Amino acid sequence: MKRRNFILLSSVASSVVLTGCMPMLLAGGMGGMGMDFTSATNSNPLSSSANDKTFNKALAIPPLLEGENRNGTYHYDLKIQKAQHEFFDNTLTDTYAVNGTYLAPTLKLINGQDVSLNYTNKLDETTTMHGHGMHLPAKMDGTAHQSIAPDARWSAKYRVKQKACTNWYHPHAHEKTAEHVYKGLAGLIIIEDEQSQSLDLPKDYGVDDIPLVLQDRFFDAKGQLHYAPSMHQTMMGYKGDAFVTNGVINPYVEVSAKEIRLRLLNGSNSTVYNLSFSDNRSFKQIATDNSFLESPVVLNSVLLSPGERAEIVVNLEDDLGGSLYLMETRQAKAFLKINVNTKATHRTKVPSVLTRLDKGLVQDATHRRKFVLSARMGQMYINNKSMDMNRVNEVIPLNRVEIWEVHNQKMMMMGMEHNFHMHGTHFMVVERNGSIHNVLENEKGYKDTVYLASGDSVKLVVKMTDYTDKTTPYMYHCHFLEHEDRGMMGQFLVTK
Repeated sequence: MKRRNFILLSSVASSVVLTGCMPMLLAGGMGGMGMDFTSATNSNPLSSSANDKTFNKALAIPPLLEGENRNGTYHYDLKIQKAQHEFFDNTLTDTYAVNGTYLAPTLKLINGQDVSLNYTNKLDETTTMHGHGMHLPAKMDGTAHQSIAPDARWSAKYRVKQKACTNWYHPHAHEKTAEHVYKGLAGLIIIEDEQSQSLDLPKDYGVDDIPLVLQDRFFDAKGQLHYAPSMHQTMMGYKGDAFVTNGVINPYVEVSAKEIRLRLLNGSNSTVYNLSFSDNRSFKQIATDNSFLESPVVLNSVLLSPGERAEIVVNLEDDLGGSLYLMETRQAKAFLKINVNTKATHRTKVPSVLTRLDKGLVQDATHRRKFVLSARMGQMYINNKSMDMNRVNEVIPLNRVEIWEVHNQKMMMMGMEHNFHMHGTHFMVVERNGSIHNVLENEKGYKDTVYLASGDSVKLVVKMTDYTDKTTPYMYHCHFLEHEDRGMMGQFLVTK
């Protein structure tokens, strides 16, 4: 029996315990099935889920690195390496990792700090490390133009110049990004500023401020990561049938009866996640990719495409002794079991006002650009061009306010999801599908990645600040990683 099928059958069995009904079979990935939480008849989902024994591994919390101050610059020493990780009992899976066995440490940066992220590549192949969401010079961006050969060392050195947010770092090697991320190279970057530190929010890392790197993976019969997308899977996305949360399958986390902050990263290669809780309770989204929202947005679910982040706060004050699940509703499967097992010694209350954002830029826009995302026969395009490392697609003047129109071209035979990610800056979504009223309340913060369903279009307001470079480009691309590797990417220079 293949390992992934064993996981699926175990998940199906657990759904009977959780819901008291037969499981629903779901299509997905390579014959994936999921637990059916949708037809539970128990009036108290917390008590029914508390008896589940499937989620029996403690959630791993990535180590938090705050840097070593050397002459006023904070250094983060990071080794990219081959490793082995125990996803399954008594089985070691070959992986890539940074300073560990899977994924990477969380880096904590403070706005205004001078930092040096020092990467040493101990792999047998060239890779890179990109600061996704970071506002930094193009030469420090960590794209394929800043490759790190085996046994070489490369440092991203810059001053942190952005608002508090949750970013991440991952490889960006030319045509190898998807495989390198799939093997385990990804980690969070938490940026704090004076405002974030003053807000009455959960902020005890790993205790009530919990980082969650959400992924899905295929494993073969020997418990090894299986990365071999067919053309169809390249087009529609390589979507694994085993959910992995911070490198753990079926994890639980123990928390106190209080507000809990979850920093969510869709770290998958190509799967869109619609996240909610098993009892469909509401929660507050407080931040998107690159900033706090101005005010919390009350939701029952949040949709994240690959590369997107969201910070949410869920109130568990009345749930002592109970349990609930962080669910992915498209597949009716759970990422994480949350056990509320201790009384709170300190409580927080989400403020009604979180920040103020500059929303007036759209009136200042003087130039428009259009980007059409399309695909045919396994190759991906933006404006009918596939990625060429030697071609600069756009040149953007520093400090000019622009409107970027991005269209996901609808295919005749099938709908294809995409998103759009821009390096070196943030943008604001000002129109979706022809109307300002279609912009969701929880995407009205600063963002660097935006989701487009088949046929969707968005308008983004963009302004490049601080950094220019006549020769080294930034990139824009779809963050479905197989799409990126197959050419759905372009490059732009920022000039004076």
